[in-house]
Amino acid sequence: MTKEKEVTTKQLLEVIIESIKEKKGKEIVQIDFLKIANSIADSFIICHGDSTTQVEAIADNIKDKISEKLSMKVKYIEGKTNAQWVLIDFSDVVVHIFLEPIRRLYNLEGLWADGEFYYHND
Repeated sequence: MTKEKEVTTKQLLEVIIESIKEKKGKEIVQIDFLKIANSIADSFIICHGDSTTQVEAIADNIKDKISEKLSMKVKYIEGKTNAQWVLIDFSDVVVHIFLEPIRRLYNLEGLWADGEFYYHND
């Protein structure tokens, strides 16, 4: 069994949220879908940055910290080229990092309102 398979969703969420906070990501929301049948993931983490540079820094920090602390690799990452909406897929957990206007436009929180919401802002 590889170390990657031993990592729990809870551990993954903790490192992701910590990584976002380190780079000053804003309005961190965790949406859990565990009680929803046939959901596409166990959880979404949604946050935003004030600039494309910050969005990219948050994404890079998540990738680096997950590798360093949990010995995992990102399954899929999309959107780093323009860094307005970066999606990082860890299978059970999907991270969405937005520029604020793009976050408001797509309103994932409204789209997935049937999930269980947890807010991670200090």
